[in-house]
Amino acid sequence: MEDVLLPIVICGMLFIGMPWIVLHYLMSWKKHASLTAEDEKLMDELYETARRLDERLHTIERIIAADHPEYRRPTTGGITSDRSPDL
Repeated sequence: MEDVLLPIVICGMLFIGMPWIVLHYLMSWKKHASLTAEDEKLMDELYETARRLDERLHTIERIIAADHPEYRRPTTGGITSDRSPDL
């Protein structure tokens, strides 16, 4: 009897227990996957800080380019991609 019970228990654990555990934690993860108001506020603050730093970098590059004509500005775009090119 013990020889028959062991494969049944193993199959039950593989085909019922494991999927149940995986689906349980998957649903739990999806339930808590949304951002909180604090997270959104922090992201907005970080974006604003990054935008200001990008503007400062562009200002420094313009000053250096005006003082040193041989200076080549980097061609990579910044955060503010809708900005018109500096003349």
